[in-house]
Amino acid sequence: MSPVARFRLTGFAIAALVFVVDQYFKWLVNGPLAMRSGDTIELLAIFALTRTHNYGVSLGMFTATSVEMRWGLVVVTALIAIVVTVWMLRERHRGDIAALALVLGGAVGNIRDRFRFGYVLDYADLHFGDFRPFLIFNVADAAITIGVLIILARSLFMREKPRDTHSEDPDRPGEAGSTPDETPKDTGADQPAETH
Repeated sequence: MSPVARFRLTGFAIAALVFVVDQYFKWLVNGPLAMRSGDTIELLAIFALTRTHNYGVSLGMFTATSVEMRWGLVVVTALIAIVVTVWMLRERHRGDIAALALVLGGAVGNIRDRFRFGYVLDYADLHFGDFRPFLIFNVADAAITIGVLIILARSLFMREKPRDTHSEDPDRPGEAGSTPDETPKDTGADQPAETH
């Protein structure tokens, strides 16, 4: 198996892990903890489990106010997941594959919520007193955000330098930068003829 194929398999494993972890916490909130919308369980001074329902996409935008909009969001997010999957299958760099895997795993996790409930179940509540640097989110949201940030950072700061096809190569005669041997060869044409 080639290294690129191993990278891609590892990427799909990362996506599956993100999906499983996200679904586990959603099951915990929805099942054993039996939390209802608005319920809060304080775990740390700065972190709690708070159940909320997101009927839109990231940051609550494009809230689905009808059944048609709900299924429209399912279709749109499913198409995005398909595009990410195709991108992963074409990508060759390990870092980009890992980032795409985070996005894919998170997207599939939230798609499953929309399909089952009609909303995305959020529960992670990071807060400092009454200040919240983020809206309440879930593992899937976090994975998508981290993956997108990695992709952006790599595209901005880690671009491959283009190969200079006109660079000098002193080891190859006849190419730019090479020095031809200007010493004339001794063919014997200028030697005096022997006399007997």
